Amino acid sequence: MTKASPWRGVRLRRTTAAADPDSASRPVSLPAAWEPRAAAALAALAPGSGAAALEAAAAAWIGPLAARAAEAGIAMPLGEALHRLLLTRRGAPEPAIWRGEATACPTFVLNLAAFHDPSHGLDVPGFAQAARLAATAMALVAPAAPAGTALPRHAARLAIGVADLAGLLAALGLDYDGDAARALAASLAARLRKEADAAIAALGLNMAATTAITAPGAAEALLGVETGGIAPAFAPLDDAGALTRTAAAFLAARGITAEAALAATLGGRPPFPAIPSAAHAAMHDAVAPHLHAMPPRPRDDAPMPARHDLPARRAGYTQKAAIGGHKIFLRTGEYADGKLGEIFIGLHKEGPAFRGLMDNFAVAISLGLQHGVPLETFVEAFTFTRFGPAGSVEGDPGVARATSLLDYVFRNLAVNYLGRADLPEAVDTAEDALGDGPRDRSPLLPLDLPQDAAPRPRRRALRLVANS
Repeated sequence: MTKASPWRGVRLRRTTAAADPDSASRPVSLPAAWEPRAAAALAALAPGSGAAALEAAAAAWIGPLAARAAEAGIAMPLGEALHRLLLTRRGAPEPAIWRGEATACPTFVLNLAAFHDPSHGLDVPGFAQAARLAATAMALVAPAAPAGTALPRHAARLAIGVADLAGLLAALGLDYDGDAARALAASLAARLRKEADAAIAALGLNMAATTAITAPGAAEALLGVETGGIAPAFAPLDDAGALTRTAAAFLAARGITAEAALAATLGGRPPFPAIPSAAHAAMHDAVAPHLHAMPPRPRDDAPMPARHDLPARRAGYTQKAAIGGHKIFLRTGEYADGKLGEIFIGLHKEGPAFRGLMDNFAVAISLGLQHGVPLETFVEAFTFTRFGPAGSVEGDPGVARATSLLDYVFRNLAVNYLGRADLPEAVDTAEDALGDGPRDRSPLLPLDLPQDAAPRPRRRALRLVANS
């Protein structure tokens, strides 16, 4: 490195890091202020398995690009500019370029949050210059030059992209789900494409694509990116339980101290808004027209099905029965068309905890019915559940035996509201058995299916009985 190296005076720290939990650790050297996640990213990006220093690992891919730029007569001080872009955590290429591997689509990501300065705001000229620099560098990645040309052979497409839009918006005090945020994102995407295309045109090249939002990886982690691409920030805390940089910027932009944020959270008024998937989809729609490639559009939140209230005066029935000597009262409520809309389960010999659970279970089933969940779904889920009390059913001519109270309830409802007389008979097994009854040993393959019309009961799912 020359005396003008951007690395001169940078305080470094040495540590050990692994690319992932299953990889061996290796010594790495990087700027002292960079977080452990960046050290792990360097361990993944630097070629080989020995000691890795960020400056040397960067020089290994920047040096050849700078040489090719000089051979092609490009006046830009490309090598120094790329080192500075990396050191300021504004941009970095994909892992293949760090490792000197061939790549069909050279990829470079710009960290939007790093282009913001609290004193001066968003550095738009710096962003434009970085976009042009990244496109120029990626166009020089291919090593072989065709005869008679000064430029090396180039790929058919590039992917110059951005990341951590959420961090930039938070620092600017803009709500992610807002028109101003979407307008800014669209403007930056358009500027990115304009500068990338201009850089390629200046080289006399013709490419099918120059810009794209790609999945985040080690390059983003090295740059300190907290959210990939244009996604919203989903959590205000990092892996260590501290506020993320994005969350801290969000609070600072609104003049909210960490103590005030904690107090608001404890008071049930969290200061960080929940971002619906519809906002992510709207951001995608704002940015997509300006870039060549995008990830799939996020799905909007599915609207909650409307709840259909029961009439104030409703029909239904009350069924009294006994299962293994334990009394149960099942009461139903119906819509005007006779469709089931609610159930109540009354128990008299059970403990208060069990009664409370059954009461709330009945409420949950009723809410499901009122929001459009078919009764057939509940019948399929809860018949043949096994726990005591179980056995012969007294007082209900429609159900002879039950494997549990829930099994009885949904057998009764299936008979009376679905006309289901075809449910297989409950078979006696030991309480809490795990699929050891004769019907549960029925084959799953269609080699010897029962010949009768009655469907075979579902195979019981395994149940955790101990974790020691």
